Amino acid sequence: MGDRESFDIEELVRENANLREQRQALDEVLRAVARSEGLQPVLDAIIEAATRLCHGEHGQLYLAEGDVFLIVSQIADLAEGYDFAKEHPHRRDRTTVVGRTALAGEAVQIPDVLADPNYSFGAQAIIGYRALLGVPVVLDDELIGVVSVGRNVPGAFADQEIELVQTFADQAAIAIANARLLDTVERQRTELSRFLSPQVAELISSEQGEQLLAGHRAYITCLFSDLRGFTSFAETAAPEELFEVLRPYHETIGELIPYYGGTLEHFAGDGILVFFNDPVALDEHELAAVRLALAAQERFAELARGWRKRGTELGLGIGIEAGYATVGRIGFEGRYDYAALGSVTNLTSRLSTHASAGQTLIGPRVFAAVEESVLTEPIGSLDLKGFGKPVAAYEVRGLR
Repeated sequence: MGDRESFDIEELVRENANLREQRQALDEVLRAVARSEGLQPVLDAIIEAATRLCHGEHGQLYLAEGDVFLIVSQIADLAEGYDFAKEHPHRRDRTTVVGRTALAGEAVQIPDVLADPNYSFGAQAIIGYRALLGVPVVLDDELIGVVSVGRNVPGAFADQEIELVQTFADQAAIAIANARLLDTVERQRTELSRFLSPQVAELISSEQGEQLLAGHRAYITCLFSDLRGFTSFAETAAPEELFEVLRPYHETIGELIPYYGGTLEHFAGDGILVFFNDPVALDEHELAAVRLALAAQERFAELARGWRKRGTELGLGIGIEAGYATVGRIGFEGRYDYAALGSVTNLTSRLSTHASAGQTLIGPRVFAAVEESVLTEPIGSLDLKGFGKPVAAYEVRGLR
C-alpha cells in the first residue's frame, strides 16, 4: 500500500469519526429537547456541542433584547467572564464579534482579536481568547441571537466548522420558537382560567379536548347554592350595595371550587352551579361536593355576620345531588360555555331552593354515597317543582 493510499484511508477514518461525533452531538441536543426540562438545558447542550465540535475552548449564546444582546448560556467554568458579559451587554457595532454578526446578519470571524483595531470587548483580558466566530440565530427572518465560539490561539475557523455552528444555531432557533409557543399556550391557559374553570381551560388546549367539548354523557355530582333573603334585599339595595354582597360571596365560593376539585358551570346573580367528576374524573366526588358545601357554609357565616351589622340579613342555601347528564360545550360561535344538561341539575337547584338559610340538602344518590362519612338527618320526601314523584332529602349536619 502506497503512502497516498494510506493517507486516504486515514483521512476517511477521521471523517467517519467526525461524522459520528457530529451525529452524537445532534442526538444529545434532540434528547435534551425530548426530555422537556425547559429551554435552558437545551440551549446549554447546543452551545456545548457547537463549541466542542469546532475545537473551541469557549462558547456563548446571546439573545437580542431591544438594542442589546444578553448572554443566556455559556460553556466552560468562567464565572468571572460570564459576570462581565452580563454586566456589559453587546451592541450592534464592530467592537465585539456579537455586534459584528448582528450588523452583518451572517457568520463573522475574527482570527486574532489582539490584531484587530476595532475589537475592544473587555472580557478578552479575563478569559484570554484570541480567535472568535460569531454565527447568527435567526427565527422567521428575524435575528434573535448570536452563537459565539472562541479559541485561545489565533487562526481562522474552517468552513466546515462554521457550517456546524450554523446547524446548532438553527437548533437553538427551533428550541426558542418551541419555548415561546409553550409560553404563549400557558399564558392563554392562564387567561382562560380567569374566565373558565381551570379544568375547562386545560381541556381547551388538550388533545382530547375537542371530543369532550363536543358533548358526552357523564355521571356527575351537582351543587347549587343561592342566597336566602337576596330577592328582597335586591329590591331596595343600590347597585353598588349588590356588588358589595355578590363580590365577596362569589370570591368565597370561587376559592373553594378548585380546592375540592369542582368545575364551575356558571354564576347567575346569587346562584352558583358547580359539578364534580367532569371533565376530570374525581374519586368520591359526592363527598367532595359535601365537603365544599360545609366549608362554604362556614365561610359564608362570617360574611353574613358582617352584613347583619349593617342591617342586611342573608343566608346560604345549598342543594347537592348526583346523576347522569350530558356535559359539553353549549352556545354559539364567539360565546361558549361548558355546561351540564339533565334532570340532575334541575333537581339540585330545587333542593337548594328548598334549603333554608345555613342549610345543605342532599338527594338520595348522594346520601347513599356519603352516609358512612357524613352526619345527616332525614327531612322526609319533598314535592319539588318539575318532578312528578316526591324526592327523599337529607340535611347535612357535618362529617363523621
